[in-house]
Amino acid sequence: MAKITQLSQLDLNQSYSYADYLTWQFNETVELIKGKIMLMSPAPNVKHQRASMNLSRVLANFFLRQKCQVFAAPFDVRLYDRKKSILANKEIHTVVQPDLCVICDPVKLDAQGCNGAPDWIIEILSKGNLKKELQLKYALYAESGVSEYWLVYPYEQSVHQFVLNESGSYELKHMYADDDMAVPHLFPELSIDLSEVFELFDDE
Repeated sequence: MAKITQLSQLDLNQSYSYADYLTWQFNETVELIKGKIMLMSPAPNVKHQRASMNLSRVLANFFLRQKCQVFAAPFDVRLYDRKKSILANKEIHTVVQPDLCVICDPVKLDAQGCNGAPDWIIEILSKGNLKKELQLKYALYAESGVSEYWLVYPYEQSVHQFVLNESGSYELKHMYADDDMAVPHLFPELSIDLSEVFELFDDE
């Protein structure tokens, strides 16, 4: 089999597995959504990166020496229907790279990343990826069993918090903004000061 060293060698209409994904050797960052290649947005802008770093700092401090672990992109998360047990690479057709994710089950972690749904995923929106995050990933994360999903809007300085209900659908638990204290449903002892997450944004 020929080595895949350029994205142009792939057929964007074809379906691929995570086993295929692992063999690719090009520079572009992509995700797989149910076998289809999804191009990642260009390098995140300053607001995105500031929000990501500020949230990463809070979560890293909170989860230090705890069972749950936090990971930041780039970090492969392999997803599939939550009713299935852990799958082999050739059976997995979805791999995403959330901006931040928290994983409490160490069995899901291996050398390649996370095999199965994280407990909590945070996506920080850029202007070019609203549709992908709001539609594709929203449905995908619910189907896969991600218990809590946050959408962070840097330009609006707000957070939408979704929690998986018993029927396997997301419910909008809370909308936070400005200097609110955002509290994860899964970790009620953690309060995140959004004024610190969105600090220094007013000058841009």
